[in-house]
Amino acid sequence: MNLHIVDIAIILFYLASTIFIGFYISKKASKNIHNYFLGGNNFKWWILGISDASGMFDIAGTMLIVYWLSVYGLKSMWIPWIWPVFNQIFLMVYLSPWLRRSNAMTGAEWLKTRFGTGRGATLSHFIVVIFALISVIGFLSYGFKGIGKFAAAFLPALITNPSILAQYPQINANLYALILMSITTVYVVKGGMMSVVATEVIQYCILTVSAIAIGIIAMYHVSPSMTNSVIPEGWKSMSFGFNLNLDWSTVSSAMATKVTAFNQWIKNDGYSMFGLLFGMMIFKGMFVSAAGPAPNYDMQRILSTRNPVEAAKMNSMVSIVLNPSRYFMAAGLTVLALTNFDALYKSSVSSPDFEAILPQVLAHYVPAGLLGLLMAGFIAAFMSNFAATVNAAPAYIVNDIYKRYINPNAEPKKYVRMSYIASIAVVVVGIATGFFVESINQVALWIVASLWGGYTAANVLKWYWWRFNGYGYFWGMVSGIATSLILLLLNNLHLLTFLDNWPLPANSSMNSFPLIFLISIIGSFVATMLTKPESDEVLMKFYHNVRPWGFWKPIHQKVLKIDPQFVANKNFKRDMFNVLVGIIWQITLMATPVFLVIREYKSLAVCIVILVVTSLLLKLNWWDKLEATYGERAELKFPAPGSASSLVTEKD
Repeated sequence: MNLHIVDIAIILFYLASTIFIGFYISKKASKNIHNYFLGGNNFKWWILGISDASGMFDIAGTMLIVYWLSVYGLKSMWIPWIWPVFNQIFLMVYLSPWLRRSNAMTGAEWLKTRFGTGRGATLSHFIVVIFALISVIGFLSYGFKGIGKFAAAFLPALITNPSILAQYPQINANLYALILMSITTVYVVKGGMMSVVATEVIQYCILTVSAIAIGIIAMYHVSPSMTNSVIPEGWKSMSFGFNLNLDWSTVSSAMATKVTAFNQWIKNDGYSMFGLLFGMMIFKGMFVSAAGPAPNYDMQRILSTRNPVEAAKMNSMVSIVLNPSRYFMAAGLTVLALTNFDALYKSSVSSPDFEAILPQVLAHYVPAGLLGLLMAGFIAAFMSNFAATVNAAPAYIVNDIYKRYINPNAEPKKYVRMSYIASIAVVVVGIATGFFVESINQVALWIVASLWGGYTAANVLKWYWWRFNGYGYFWGMVSGIATSLILLLLNNLHLLTFLDNWPLPANSSMNSFPLIFLISIIGSFVATMLTKPESDEVLMKFYHNVRPWGFWKPIHQKVLKIDPQFVANKNFKRDMFNVLVGIIWQITLMATPVFLVIREYKSLAVCIVILVVTSLLLKLNWWDKLEATYGERAELKFPAPGSASSLVTEKD
């Protein structure tokens, strides 16, 4: 497809503007690494919330959501629990304030507050840096596939040689991804967190306009009767049984014979037994969410907030600004694609690439001018996610490796210059990895099911069990990550045939999570029980300052001897109730815009009622209690031998 000159001008203006903003802000960001990576902790919570949401509104994830919604209908609302999306609710309710109380710059630095500075703490610090870098590279390759596939659908081919295209069919998509990643790297490297946040707020505004435009276009062009004629029974329902019971071959329209491939995709994804999948998503999701944020841009936004109360509010803002606009857009793209399926897939109706639904719809049904704005919006989606990811990784390399072990007394600007080098190195490795990835779905499932399996066990135990130590954390992470990488290798070599008879197909990454989690938790427990606990001083300071609930009774009794006025956190039941209400609130935010686009007004009314009730419950039982719960704390100060204890009260 050839873009109109107006569309090209809009896209070029957007790219030039983002680079200008990055360089304009770079002076303030380059003062020191605290400014560079955390913006000096001067951002307001709602700005960070919009920035975080913009980073999550990525092109690859949106393409995946459109694919899921097209194939699975409203039942696809549950599929993002694979990631799981409701980890944002756990962060919102209690984990963000717990994390923010550390005043750390990275997740690795935070570990010092939990495990101290001994050998076990050093090992735990080392392994979380390795994990952070592996996961960042995974996310970069994920974004690489999405933006390349999107750009190649619109822009002229850079390589036209038939023999080269036959051998490397994805070469044009990969080259466009390389170009756009290089442009984004320029302003991210120069401006750090400040330029990332500033550009992401602008990018979110563009994305929101784009989302509204696509949803309205779909509602204008596609009537409910048109939608009903091309979907199977049950497509509009969120309910399900043990089996998915969604049969595309029953669609009574001219395209029915051409979309039987939908049934094959359901089988290949392993979602036919949806009840089993749902149970596995709950099992995995609860543990992953209780582990807290992974060491990526989400954690960095939490550590960039001004205090623990604002950290909690920031995570609530993410769900509010991300889900309605993203799903309004996804629903619009979906109904346009389904009702115009033959026109979109003339050359590949028997085996369509459903991840390409999004660019195909834009190319055929959006007029010139608006298309440029929408393309700028989707490029913004890619750039915001990519920028946030790139900005997160160098913090671990510079702050947790270079500054801690190589050059602890360097000038502040030296660390910033090292951050430039680290950012470029991470981008190069991420791009190189992206060249070898076949699909968006492949990367997404490996990250959320396999790699996160290695992260989960150790990071759950660190919050809730006092006896868990740095050695347990290290060996739990090592055993989990090693298992996930070994299973990935075996799967690529087609050596996991023993899983063929499992309910989910052998190539489903969800199969691997229970095994990875089990091995990881065994490694955590064995290493912990064979080594000494962390020092009382480290554990007491952590428990007193963070105030987690869980299995902390021995430490609680020791804290009382120094601070008799200390009160344990007894909010477990309240927090779990708020998590449950928050999950219902979040999925309703996702479903409401979809019902609006397909004009299912009864379901829309039910969603609105649920939103009002859950919002009121969260206001009364969570928001109104944040200041009292997390606003002011007393930091535990150990007395000198023979002296009275002292407590220094401070505001976060």
